Amino acid sequence: MTYQFEPIAVIRSPYREKFAVPRQANLVKAAQGELHLLAPYNDPLSVKGLEQFSHLWLLFHFHHIDPSKKRLTVRPPRLGGNKSLGVFATRSPFRPNNIGLSVVELLDIVIKKNQVILTVSGLDLVDGTPIIDIKPYLPYCDSLPDAKAGYAQMTPEQKLKVSFSTQASLFLQSQQQDYPQLTELIEQVISQDPRPAYKQKNSYEQTYAISLYDFNIKWKVTGCLASIEEIQIVSR
Repeated sequence: MTYQFEPIAVIRSPYREKFAVPRQANLVKAAQGELHLLAPYNDPLSVKGLEQFSHLWLLFHFHHIDPSKKRLTVRPPRLGGNKSLGVFATRSPFRPNNIGLSVVELLDIVIKKNQVILTVSGLDLVDGTPIIDIKPYLPYCDSLPDAKAGYAQMTPEQKLKVSFSTQASLFLQSQQQDYPQLTELIEQVISQDPRPAYKQKNSYEQTYAISLYDFNIKWKVTGCLASIEEIQIVSR
């Protein structure tokens, strides 16, 4: 028995690649984006009453994951990438059906001609991610403070202290009007240390690059310090 789902919306996000995406939603509060509803759901009737809710559940497809890489066990980053667990005991994107689930904050509902756009924050989705369904978040049943979460009970601590070079700071100032949250976004993303677990163990100096919006950000890691060296505009 098989089922086929058609996307009802698509995400426009600052994350242009998997490397920069935080490992869970709401770890990077400055990550804002837009959810564009697709026909026939790009109609104001489909979101009537949604303004009453502060947060949404998004069901989505991990469209950047190779479907041939389905696994029975994975190595969660929260365990340092050293311990294998069953895929259903993790939030890994390498799942039987590559379906994800995230909670985001609903900031605004924009109705334009032939378009319905939801502005959201706390995203952990790559730009262009297909959305399968949208559901309102209900605190009385969706928030369970006494629930146990095994190896991921607490919010992960920030792993890297982030600083900006003079060149990077000047560039960010020049982009302040169009991207007022860019500095905060870069700092929050890199402080979570998006590197694979095995690379986080290296103590020697390394240089990396990530893409956020239309910017390429080069950063250098020395121990627990991350320095933003250079930011450049890249064409899409």
